[in-house]
Amino acid sequence: MIGVVAQDRISTREHRARFESLMRCTHRQAYSLAYRLTGNASEAEDLVQETYLRAFRFFHKYDAGLPFTSWLYRIMTNAHIDSVRRKGRLRLTSLDQMGPEGAGTWDVPDVDSSPDKAMMEEALDEPVQLALTSMTPEFRTAVLLADVEGMAYEEIAEVMKTSVGTVRSRIHRGRKQLKRFLVQHCPQAIRRVASEL
Repeated sequence: MIGVVAQDRISTREHRARFESLMRCTHRQAYSLAYRLTGNASEAEDLVQETYLRAFRFFHKYDAGLPFTSWLYRIMTNAHIDSVRRKGRLRLTSLDQMGPEGAGTWDVPDVDSSPDKAMMEEALDEPVQLALTSMTPEFRTAVLLADVEGMAYEEIAEVMKTSVGTVRSRIHRGRKQLKRFLVQHCPQAIRRVASEL
């Protein structure tokens, strides 16, 4: 009986040490994504804290064969969406509903065309952060995971618990929202990036 209790303490200690090591290695990436999702430092800190609390609580379910960051981003995305829902700012739209302006369908993205990608890589500064904060949360998350974190559509689908087709749609529509905001509110950022290309 005493041997079992001692073994449990060792495995708990090892479990905690492994989690803390992974947390130290991913904290900067987690904060960066949280800041891009929330748009301000204090909410980002809260989101990171909530994410790591949830991750520790469910660490026993983590599959060590998969990247820890993908698993962590899924938790962060869910925590962020929960937070936005609590604040009443999240509006969900079914892809089965009529498209914008009464169109019968939604726009289907052209995955080979990514005009905003260069802009995202070159100009992740204040105007782009403002544009990101103005976006629909699901679109913002998809765009950030694709264009900032460089994740594949399949990885994003797993993180966001949705299909690859929905991910493609969210990225396409999110990029359109981003571009529209920047053209309307920050034309100087568009001109600066265009001149650098």
